[in-house]
Amino acid sequence: MTGILTITVNPALDFSTEAPAVIPDQKLRCSSPEIHPGGGGVNVSRAIANLGGQSRPLLAYGGPTGDMLAELLKEEGLRPEPLGVSYSTRQSVSVRDGANGLQYRFMLPGHDWSEADVSTARETIEGAIEPGDLVIPSGSFPPGLDEDFFLTLAPVVAARGGRMILDTSGAALEHACQTPSEIYVLRMDLAEAREASQRSLVGLEDIATLASEFREKSGAEIVMIAAGATGNVICCDAWRGLTRPPVVVPISAIGAGDSFIGAFAMSLVRGEDPVTACSWGTAAAASAVTRGGTVLCDRPETEAFFQQVTRVEL
Repeated sequence: MTGILTITVNPALDFSTEAPAVIPDQKLRCSSPEIHPGGGGVNVSRAIANLGGQSRPLLAYGGPTGDMLAELLKEEGLRPEPLGVSYSTRQSVSVRDGANGLQYRFMLPGHDWSEADVSTARETIEGAIEPGDLVIPSGSFPPGLDEDFFLTLAPVVAARGGRMILDTSGAALEHACQTPSEIYVLRMDLAEAREASQRSLVGLEDIATLASEFREKSGAEIVMIAAGATGNVICCDAWRGLTRPPVVVPISAIGAGDSFIGAFAMSLVRGEDPVTACSWGTAAAASAVTRGGTVLCDRPETEAFFQQVTRVEL
């Protein structure tokens, strides 16, 4: 049976609030904060739970902030599994400027990892993989963790009958796009694609061409590039094109990508094809941006938006 295992090596306790205006050198009186567990894989598991699915969140957490993060996950019906690296969990803050609607996001770094920490995490991950799993490492890396950490785990996942969906950024993404590996899905947003390719990518044809190139160089079966409100470009065996979302009024961009991956993975678990899965992800991302803070996607809204997603061949 196919299961979903999410991996978060650098989770965060996310605070979101609003100020009447963001002005330098002044005390800013903010609204009462919303507090949510955060980090790429954590949010993917939360999105899956919002959509009525199940997953196993494996994460590195510790200290009072880590205890709070774990309790918040349990309140959402999730069972966090420790990665074996238990430094105090970092925090992040997002502040919405009430005067203009702009959002400011402040991300603190995680604790430095030692070689022993890396070895412990690898052993824990390898032991957690079950045959047939969709394995989803997502989010930023803590200092001390090599950017190729998940690339070197991809063959282990494949050998156990699993499939890896990698959603990362920076040097880790650049290496994944250029290095032949056994990753099943590579997913990135437009800014990350520009950084990884050093191209301007001014139109959909440029994005689609790059997705094809990354697919060939990486060996990934599916490459997806999120192009904001325009939609998601997907390149796979059967099709290359755009899944376009309905028009929505965005409130917060936080968690849109994680909601996308959650819905995408759930669709694959149901046995649906990659393009249909990408359409579900597009609908979930559209739902996420209409909600404040890090609440993520809503199931009824995602189901309604899915009916409005259109497909354009590229």
